[in-house]
Amino acid sequence: MSLEEYKGVFIFAQQVDNELSSIALELLGKAKDLAKDLDEKKVTAVLLGSGVGNLVDKLAEYGADRVIVVDDPALKDYRTEPYTHALASVIDEYKPEILLVGATAIGRDLGPRVSSRVHTGLTADCTSLDIGDFPLEPSPVRETKHKQLLMTRPAFGGNTIATIACPDFRPQMATVRPGVMQKIDPIKGAKAEVVEFNPGFEENNCYTEILKIVKEASSVADIQAAKILVSGGRGVGSPENFKILEDLAEALNGTVSCSRAVVDSGWKPKDLQVGQTGKTVRPQLYFAIGISGAIQHVAGMEESDIIIAINKDENAPIFDVADYGVVGDLNKIVPALTKKIKEALAAKG
Repeated sequence: MSLEEYKGVFIFAQQVDNELSSIALELLGKAKDLAKDLDEKKVTAVLLGSGVGNLVDKLAEYGADRVIVVDDPALKDYRTEPYTHALASVIDEYKPEILLVGATAIGRDLGPRVSSRVHTGLTADCTSLDIGDFPLEPSPVRETKHKQLLMTRPAFGGNTIATIACPDFRPQMATVRPGVMQKIDPIKGAKAEVVEFNPGFEENNCYTEILKIVKEASSVADIQAAKILVSGGRGVGSPENFKILEDLAEALNGTVSCSRAVVDSGWKPKDLQVGQTGKTVRPQLYFAIGISGAIQHVAGMEESDIIIAINKDENAPIFDVADYGVVGDLNKIVPALTKKIKEALAAKG
């Protein structure tokens, strides 16, 4: 493998039912930063599907300089084999230095299969991406390689953080957790170079047949879309005691979320978990109630605009990242706060 042949930062632009997933736009924002650090002029989005040409302009508005479109009836709905064949063929043809894929249900299936097919590595579920030297610490027994993609992800169940590189193979591939990267502000009217590419599709015994698609609406709120989150930890005391957090969230028109300890205790579903092994959130207002502030949790919410912590332990690490902190019994503080908010809203009319 000649590493010099591989150039540019590519992202897989996931779409479902002809609608771009938010992670595709988030990846474009990060790809722009990485391309700048590599002195690359273009960011490329790879768009797979059937009849998806109408999505090109939105990708351009969010930072794509070029869009490689693989449009074929075989790609109408996501199936592992045709999508793997399409994306691996794009890599073989255009040789990207970096390829980013969203760590969604689709991305977690597609990314590893593509990396195996093109004989490179993949770092899964990344929470941070940077360009730098590898190894991180100079070593007398190993050559330092510059401008490598440094991929950071939680390891050992979120108990430590690992930074991984792929210095000897290309492309450098990572799946990236939704919500951790920021979209750029859309550039209205932006246009991208469009490249039509089709490697051809021949069904084999790895192709599956979709007999029926059943869509079920989730009954759990999307905490990544919430502007106000009221998050509880083990300090709340019991699943029944989450009622006082739900009352506060209702008064604020917000959403309840939780820490990993709450999910591990079976009090709340994992879809509501904030943190490295849960979801990364960026609300305008984040309440951390009865949450100690372990690094794994903080990594999932520290980019919130305003953080308010309520905890009886004045030395809890959560106060180090909070904009406002209240030391005391949450069973007294939260209901009193809810009451004051309701009174203020009633007076406002």
